[in-house]
Amino acid sequence: MFDLRPEEARLLLDTALLATGRNRFSSAAAILAALERFRPSEPSIPAANAILFISMRDFRGAVDYLDRDALPRFPGAPMLLAFKGMALLRMGLVSEAREPLLAAANQTADPAAANLAKDLLTWKP
Repeated sequence: MFDLRPEEARLLLDTALLATGRNRFSSAAAILAALERFRPSEPSIPAANAILFISMRDFRGAVDYLDRDALPRFPGAPMLLAFKGMALLRMGLVSEAREPLLAAANQTADPAAANLAKDLLTWKP
């Protein structure tokens, strides 16, 4: 077994996100699954998985993945909460989306997640 250096892991993560953006979902999923094995303590990988689910328009899958796998490992992770809120909004569950979005919006550790959550809180279906 070998280990990935941080810059190699980042390159693979960027490749998975690029594949997601190009609708190459199975390729992105395979890369992210491999990264999960090598970097299980890296919260950007579950965030990329959430993006993958949302990009596939599998909003229920995104919420289930976040609740079952990602948030138990990274409780209170702002970007994961923002993506959960986003998926819930896309499902039309506006009232359920408020709690994770407010939690992400009201923290200061991750300004990008806070800004995303604040924007989503003003979203109208």
